[in-house]
Amino acid sequence: MHKHEILQTARKILKVCMGVKPKETILIVSDTATSPLIGEALFDIASSMGCEVVLAKMLPRAHSSIEPPAAIAEAMKNSDVVIAPTSKSLSHTKARMKSCCKARIATMPGITEEMMVSGGMTADYEEVSKLVMESCSVLSSAKQIRIITELGTDITFDVHGCIWMMDTGLCNAPGCCTNLPGGEVYVSPKNAEGELVVDSTISEIGLLASPIKISVRKRYAYEIKGEGIDKLITLLEAAGKQAYNIAELGFGMNPNARIRGNSLEDEKVKDTVHVGLGDSSTIGGDVVAGIHIDAIITKPRIFVDEEEISLESISKVK
Repeated sequence: MHKHEILQTARKILKVCMGVKPKETILIVSDTATSPLIGEALFDIASSMGCEVVLAKMLPRAHSSIEPPAAIAEAMKNSDVVIAPTSKSLSHTKARMKSCCKARIATMPGITEEMMVSGGMTADYEEVSKLVMESCSVLSSAKQIRIITELGTDITFDVHGCIWMMDTGLCNAPGCCTNLPGGEVYVSPKNAEGELVVDSTISEIGLLASPIKISVRKRYAYEIKGEGIDKLITLLEAAGKQAYNIAELGFGMNPNARIRGNSLEDEKVKDTVHVGLGDSSTIGGDVVAGIHIDAIITKPRIFVDEEEISLESISKVK
């Protein structure tokens, strides 16, 4: 992978996605399991823009949502912009939440050199932003959303009065937080009931060899079946009962994103739906779990208050 291409994406992240200005304080948080070229490219571009830039490298977290070291958490609170190309996600952490009072934050869990120069990161984020905002305007008035797939997914979410959130990939105001690559609209539901058949990717696990079935009652997963579920069950059990909470319902909106087996990008792919398990406290929910795992399904049929809509053109009822 050519460093020049990674530098070009780093420039796009800083100038377009984060709206960085000269003299701002930029903190780049990485870890030893992430390609050093990514953090170094962000550092070099931020330096060339006249910013006060710090590159902090930590040991990898055991799984997503584990807090960073206290020194990094403190530095996050005192930065104008935080960019976190790490192996595990810092999105659902107290450190990220506390930093949002001042900082603009981009988390990039699982980012690779290849992802920096292809797929979702190559999107026109002005266009992605329009798609996300249009979709949010349709979904925000929903009371109930039902997802069905040919593989057996049939699950209903109570979203009445819940606050929908947008990840546009553009993060230009204090308190903003985005993933990069970005492009989704999501909500923490009040309740969920039914069956979820995951056929694509599960974070911490990767691309599935065969579908996994998750049965849900009163917003909690109570049964998980399928091949190769041992690692998933181990992660959930280690975090406790709250890890089984249905934390999130999200819709991918990035036309350039593609399925890679990496949930950072896979959940942004258009025509996919993802359901998060575990912590919802950082996205408008009421559960603190110390873990957040996303499960992605493809080819969904989506019903908003019993009317079917299309993700391809989500603002138009079929």
